[in-house]
Amino acid sequence: MKPAGIAITISLLLPFSAIRAQFTDSLEVRTGTRATIATKDYQPLWLTANKFGTLSDRKSDLSTYIRATNAHTFGPEHNWRLQYGISVYNNNHFRRNFFEEAYVKFSFKKLELRAGRYEEIIGDVDPALSSGSLGVSGNSLPIPKVSIGLKAYAPVPFTNGWVQVKGQFSHGWVGRNQFIPYAFLHEKNFYLRIGKRKLKAYGGIQHYAVWGGNRKDLPKIKSSFKDYLDVVLVKEADDGTVISDEIRPNRPGDHRGVLEGGLEWENENVAFRAYNQTPFETGQGIDIRNTDHLMGLSFRDKRENAVLLRATLELISTKKMNNWHPKQVRESYYNNGVYLTGWEYENRIIGTPLFTNRSRGQYYFDNIQPFDYSERWNVIRSKGWNIINNRVSGVHLGALYRIGQVLEGKTMLTYTRNFGTYEPGPFKEALSQWYAMQQVRYVTPVQGLTVTGAVGLDGGDMSQTAGFMLGVEWLFAPGRR
Repeated sequence: MKPAGIAITISLLLPFSAIRAQFTDSLEVRTGTRATIATKDYQPLWLTANKFGTLSDRKSDLSTYIRATNAHTFGPEHNWRLQYGISVYNNNHFRRNFFEEAYVKFSFKKLELRAGRYEEIIGDVDPALSSGSLGVSGNSLPIPKVSIGLKAYAPVPFTNGWVQVKGQFSHGWVGRNQFIPYAFLHEKNFYLRIGKRKLKAYGGIQHYAVWGGNRKDLPKIKSSFKDYLDVVLVKEADDGTVISDEIRPNRPGDHRGVLEGGLEWENENVAFRAYNQTPFETGQGIDIRNTDHLMGLSFRDKRENAVLLRATLELISTKKMNNWHPKQVRESYYNNGVYLTGWEYENRIIGTPLFTNRSRGQYYFDNIQPFDYSERWNVIRSKGWNIINNRVSGVHLGALYRIGQVLEGKTMLTYTRNFGTYEPGPFKEALSQWYAMQQVRYVTPVQGLTVTGAVGLDGGDMSQTAGFMLGVEWLFAPGRR
């Protein structure tokens, strides 16, 4: 080949080589399996909770998966970024295949547009050690949605960096496995933070609404654009479920939210965060008398040789639940009188797993069974709430630490007192309950191969069971050196 031809060939191949290099630099493929076995027909809480619905809650099972993610940056300053990923799981004795994630994210600096099903925890809690945010905890399978927002705090102009904001606005689909099938999810949150040195203070609000959808034995529920705006603006309006002129229209859909605030302090070695979350339903709980909360203090050590990597202490109390109102008009956390599924997706509570729904409660109480949504509305409603235990107080501890050079330990320990709901439920007296888990992760000499083992123990008035999990994962990252 002549020199000119060689030069042309090289010039044509260089762009493709650059694209291929960029593709492999960010590509990650993980494949693995997790085996679980328990002494009862269900797993201890911390072996399955807050794992995005990927482990089945049964006596024994094998959960096998493959996950692939990739990212590309664009522009002269690499301000544009494209990310995409997919994860496929098989469990329930090889009978269930599902996508846990399937998403595309496109961002410019801190502004991001997202579409699909993707893992997300909403609330400034430690994602690895918290008992679970009262908004979105990572306990259930991710809800498919389209979202736009600031993924991290961005400075407000003309404040010299002292004031920052973050937040998002989303529209989702909760699917057919609901009392009212094919309903929509409206979701938004906004946070404001002050400070740019070591100490910062922040506050925010989360708002969630399940709306729309229809079923044959209910009046037709409205779902026009005007009805959507009523949901977004939290306006009083008749969505079609008001069947009497004597009944004042409520807010359309099933609304709830979280008020959140806290302090952050950080230097080059360690970081601390103190936070408080206060839940509310349909605005009734936005009141100075509402002292229900999830309060926490988290610690993170950023040094390379640290032994204690992270630690979290949380206190939860939701016993009050609007008790300054007459009992017959009080709102019940995560429940609703029309959208009877409540704050649940694919049989898992979306918020804190310290609350109990019927899918979990069937293992604790003889008189509880999951709802059969093929039954009529009045039959199902006469059986009580789907979230059967939402008045809880307790303390939670979590720690993540190194054991030598190749082992990483994780400990979760929780004590709760459970008071059911205000409505007639499966129990009248307070029930005490412990949840504990000890996990160890081993980085093997084989590149990319890790082995994880965990033991879970539940003990108390509601549940007494023990379980074991053994997982193996292999990471393929061709761009890593």
